[in-house]
Amino acid sequence: MRMQDIPFGTTDWSSIPKSEHTGTSGVATWRTRQFGELRVRMVEYSPGYLADHWCSKGHILLVLEGELETELEDGRKFVLKPGMSYQVADGAEPHRSSTRTGATLFIVD
Repeated sequence: MRMQDIPFGTTDWSSIPKSEHTGTSGVATWRTRQFGELRVRMVEYSPGYLADHWCSKGHILLVLEGELETELEDGRKFVLKPGMSYQVADGAEPHRSSTRTGATLFIVD
């Protein structure tokens, strides 16, 4: 990934409009900024959230609050707590997220 043509700026995430994305259960609330091909999001998962699909998009994800479980399509599971992150390339291991307690994430993809 090459980040170019992005002038210095700051983001007050509380001022970015929310969009809601329903999972198999629960809801994900996204606040999204787009910088060329680079998407940057602050995402909140409600308690009991389960993604409604296997995702093959690459991400760098950091857990800010709560606890996130990420399951890979091959059955491996990873529990991430605040301060933990994961990274995965486009087209690599399909993955999906869930949380029992809710979680706040910072995601770059």
